Amino acid sequence: MDIVILIGRIAFALLFIASGYAHFSKTAAMTGYAESLGVKPAKPLVLLSGLFLIVGGAMVATGAWADVGALVLVAFLLPTAFLMHPFWKFEGEQQQTEMVSFMKDLSLAGAALALFGLFVTVGSDLGYTITGPIFP
Repeated sequence: MDIVILIGRIAFALLFIASGYAHFSKTAAMTGYAESLGVKPAKPLVLLSGLFLIVGGAMVATGAWADVGALVLVAFLLPTAFLMHPFWKFEGEQQQTEMVSFMKDLSLAGAALALFGLFVTVGSDLGYTITGPIFP
């Protein structure tokens, strides 16, 4: 079962690592979008959130304090859902698009919390990790 959990961790983390890379490779576009939603200071927050994505995703994928990595992803996902996807401010097709993104972020936050619980519950018995969890 350890290999299944490893594959799941890597598959889950790839989305965040790729998105984090985009925060650095497409900073101007992401900054403009964040500014259009009233997020300030947009550029530092885009870069900081990119760092959260890459670090949290890498921690989950490698199993280096994966419990902390899962919480880092939650710390990115929950504010992002509300700040970047406020579907209640839109109408029509854009409202639907933002609602899907909002719900995706909430669902991913739930999955990250479930992984956090798994990492803490199983502890150092979880195979194919670099370290055990920090949280007891």
